[in-house]
Amino acid sequence: MATLSGIGLLLFVAATTPGPNNLVVMRTSMGVGFVRTLPAVLGAVLGGIVLLAAVIAGAGAVFATWSLARTLILATGSLYLTWLGVRLMLSAREGPADPKLPIGTAALFGFQFINPKGWVMVLTVVAAMPAADAVHTFFDLLPLFLVIPAACLMAWAGLGAVLARPLARPMVRIWTDRVLGSLLAASALLLFV
Repeated sequence: MATLSGIGLLLFVAATTPGPNNLVVMRTSMGVGFVRTLPAVLGAVLGGIVLLAAVIAGAGAVFATWSLARTLILATGSLYLTWLGVRLMLSAREGPADPKLPIGTAALFGFQFINPKGWVMVLTVVAAMPAADAVHTFFDLLPLFLVIPAACLMAWAGLGAVLARPLARPMVRIWTDRVLGSLLAASALLLFV
């Protein structure tokens, strides 16, 4: 039980600190509202659960033994996140309803598989679990991977919805998009350091 509490805390910290999922969900909510952002939250949570299942089923072993796999996911994910950040910075003038980010259930579901922060989090969590069969490990972690990321992403979506009105002023929104895009690109580039 102590292990699950520690893992829950780790997931909470990872899910609440700014990262690609949180910035995308917050910016999407700023553009389309809280309710229309919920499918993106669902996609991110479901993607995280499938990522958890994949790591438990053997993808974690591939990363542990094949350094090229780690390098590929790091490079692909970082380049994609950098591209998203740059797109957000450059599209700041197109209006709040056009965030130029992946939105919707399928987009955020797929986003999990190129999100390096997601891979690192899942690999760390699975490695911290006591030795058990894959099925028990998955079902022990499933409630944490459902509740914690969903609650944290909804909080970020709520923050985006609250900020939408003050950010309706064009210059404020443009600079906010530039800052968010810069943070997204910087977080991706920091993965290489």
